[in-house]
Amino acid sequence: MDNKLSHAQALGLMVLATLLWSVAGVVSRQITQAQGFEVTFWRSFFTALSLVVGLTLATRGKVWRLRAFSSRTLWLSGLCWSVMFTAFMLAMAMTTVANVLITLSLGPLLTALLHRLLGGQALSRQTWCAIALAAVGIGYMFVSQIQLDDGQHLKGMLVAACVPMAGSVQWNLMKTRQADVAHTNMLPAILIGAVLSCVFTAPLAFPSAATATDMQWLALLGIFQLALPCTLAVWSSQVLKPHEVALLALLEVLFGISWAWLGEGEAPAQAVMAGGSLVLIALAGNEYASWRQRNESSTV
Repeated sequence: MDNKLSHAQALGLMVLATLLWSVAGVVSRQITQAQGFEVTFWRSFFTALSLVVGLTLATRGKVWRLRAFSSRTLWLSGLCWSVMFTAFMLAMAMTTVANVLITLSLGPLLTALLHRLLGGQALSRQTWCAIALAAVGIGYMFVSQIQLDDGQHLKGMLVAACVPMAGSVQWNLMKTRQADVAHTNMLPAILIGAVLSCVFTAPLAFPSAATATDMQWLALLGIFQLALPCTLAVWSSQVLKPHEVALLALLEVLFGISWAWLGEGEAPAQAVMAGGSLVLIALAGNEYASWRQRNESSTV
């Protein structure tokens, strides 16, 4: 994965990554017996297995040298991946696809906030406005879910919120990696995350109730919905600018809700659509304003 991508290639791969990520909801609904922690364990297991094979072939075994795993940034990144892998599937089992994906869409704004707290560049006025608007939208969504199923949907959204929080740390780590002269290979971090997710969920995943058909769906999730798109995203992030990644990441929300709606008839609730629209408008507006500012400053 050291080959330099063109900008157009990186854009295409990132779009493909979001498309692959987005099938998680509709595919997970095909699983009939395995539930919760068991689904999370097996998806992470197949992710780890495919990455072991893929990284070994791609690096001709060089990835297993101790020096490749000596970076603290790599291990912290792996911990972030493990939180994202685990919380995402648990949330999918607790609430609707739309609730999970729109909660995940807070990632870019949380990333900007964390970057500011870590001593980064001050946030612009439009970013603060976007944060306020997104907070209103997500707050409206959360309140609307409190009374549903004894708060089960709210619990699912709170679990889902762990994903963008871990993702905000992950993205700031990627920015650190880009500034690092040594350019640590961050692909093994995905493997570390998958292995840690297996370790965390294994005690609650057995005895296994998954059928042979369930295992086929779980293998598909692990390989094509997680390992492959995460690899493509890390590769693309070496070329794409932060605002481009943030905008493209929103495609997962649109793709995922559409798949669940068309494939499973899981229509989002009116309150979720209203609150989610505020979140997406806030994100898209902020990224567009930032893009215009960059273009204007570059032409001066």
